[in-house]
Amino acid sequence: MRKVYTGKTKDVFALEDGNYLLKFKDDCTGKDGVFDPGENSVGLTIEGVGDVNLRMSVYFFEKLNAAGIRTHFISANMADTTMEVLPAKVFGHGLEVICRNKAVGSFIRRYGEYIEEGADLPSYVEMTFKNDAKGDPLVTKEGLVVLGIMNERQYDDIAEMTRRITKVVADDMLEKGLVLYDIKFEFGYDAEGKVMLIDEIASGNMRVYKDGKYIEPMTLSKLFFQK
Repeated sequence: MRKVYTGKTKDVFALEDGNYLLKFKDDCTGKDGVFDPGENSVGLTIEGVGDVNLRMSVYFFEKLNAAGIRTHFISANMADTTMEVLPAKVFGHGLEVICRNKAVGSFIRRYGEYIEEGADLPSYVEMTFKNDAKGDPLVTKEGLVVLGIMNERQYDDIAEMTRRITKVVADDMLEKGLVLYDIKFEFGYDAEGKVMLIDEIASGNMRVYKDGKYIEPMTLSKLFFQK
């Protein structure tokens, strides 16, 4: 097993069979000791974060695989907080895909003069480049194709998969009295160019509300697995 990447919240190891192993860590993004999933650097360590992030990811990946939605998930070892995944190439230098059911966050900052905060959105999909220095700029379908980052079919597949996955997550949250406002995903592709969901599906990648109030990621994880 060879380490190939050290991430903020996960380390990546190459396995002999060509697959990869993700090691979930208790390190969290934040600033001045305060947990903030929107920050770009590690700000603190919270015991158990890696475990709950892996648990939620495994829960949804297994559900998606069973529904015929392609993901990179193979298996997980909860004792080691690791997840074995299929190899996948990222688009460009990394692309984030956001699905919005409600108008909040950067969507309101950009378009607030046209829509009220919290207004319903029709599972609106947008994509941004992962580039901290440039503020994760938005990019259109045409832009991605012109730049050679993906083809039109891949874009359409990602958009469709994003809406399907978001509905799975939102329906699960709703059963627990929680409302999913928006969620962030990452996608990659295999050797044949087929798109698959990669990375994780964890509370830090989504905005969820209960009775109109925002639920912090760690609290959300506890509520989600509460019996």
